[in-house]
Amino acid sequence: MPHAARSPIRLALVGVGNCASSLVQGIHAYRTRGPADVVGLMHPEIGPYRVTDVEVVAAFDVDARKVGKDLRDAVFAPPNNTLALAPDLPATGVVVRRGPVLDGVAPHMADHPPERTFVVAPGPEPTAAEVTAALRASGAQLMVIYLPVGSERAARWYAQCALDAGLGLVNAIPVFLAGDPALAAAFAAKRLPIVGDDVKSQLGATVTHRVLADLFRRRGIRVDRTYQLNTGGNTDFLNMLDRHRLASKKRSKTEAVTSVLTDGIAADDVHVGPSDYVPWLKDKKVCFLRLEGRMFGGVPLELELRLAVEDSPNSAGVVIDAVRCARLALDRGVGGVLEGPSAAFCKRPPTQHPEDRAFDLVEAFVRGDGPAPR
Repeated sequence: MPHAARSPIRLALVGVGNCASSLVQGIHAYRTRGPADVVGLMHPEIGPYRVTDVEVVAAFDVDARKVGKDLRDAVFAPPNNTLALAPDLPATGVVVRRGPVLDGVAPHMADHPPERTFVVAPGPEPTAAEVTAALRASGAQLMVIYLPVGSERAARWYAQCALDAGLGLVNAIPVFLAGDPALAAAFAAKRLPIVGDDVKSQLGATVTHRVLADLFRRRGIRVDRTYQLNTGGNTDFLNMLDRHRLASKKRSKTEAVTSVLTDGIAADDVHVGPSDYVPWLKDKKVCFLRLEGRMFGGVPLELELRLAVEDSPNSAGVVIDAVRCARLALDRGVGGVLEGPSAAFCKRPPTQHPEDRAFDLVEAFVRGDGPAPR
């Protein structure tokens, strides 16, 4: 049954790391600002919904410093190290619940000091039935998955809990849930939306790389070689030191760029992916882009760019739009993969579109005349 317009958008967060911290703090920060101070949003309103309509009602994590704590305290607990957007964040009344570890914690994380990694909470792991019951009891309408890269089993486990509890899904990580036809069909059958996979930052390495590659194409310049190198000091980069956990991330980021190069590019001539962990950068991510191509007459052209951003607020600025689009889908009683929002907000949507086309598809979705969910 459709939800009443302008009722709160109730979220369950899976993972209370830096990205969740920026999202929770950002929602509160916008509530305390006057109209003249509301900057940094791609969409101040999506349908009837503003940022201030979003409310977190449930959260799950595995870290002992977060489990059992009010969400207000958990978002500032180590190993989180993002900027404080709302140091005056009040108590939320939402207690972070213990989740299962599954494959959510890489073994090598134990080789680093506790302030940089995870301290797994003691006690029994919850069953899927218990998490599903908790989701229902919280009144959550949507789940946002913020697990570490490489958490294939854990992401699918939580996605099934969302499906069983009747929640829509925003998948912010590179596990291909929206890209799984069987799972997408199961959500569509229950009229539950999915936006995914792998959130694309508001203005980050991937979206910048895509736009530049597409600009080369539109201006008749053949891209011969390109790379994207990323460094950062948060636990996301520490987690990705395990190269075995990177397969889906590299695929997601690489396909996001190569999908706009209609002339194609050899596999050895493109490198896109996380490069190294630099602790003192904390939540700052530094990206280096290079594109080499040929212009009129075959004359060579080279472009290099350095981009430095706070990584987690860059993600939150997109997730806040994704959850509002997903809520619109709930209001309309439609489910499955939302094509426009997934293409605009994610690196590896089931259907890739150039950025301008993806933007237009989001606007059409908000108006109610975009492609039907699949």
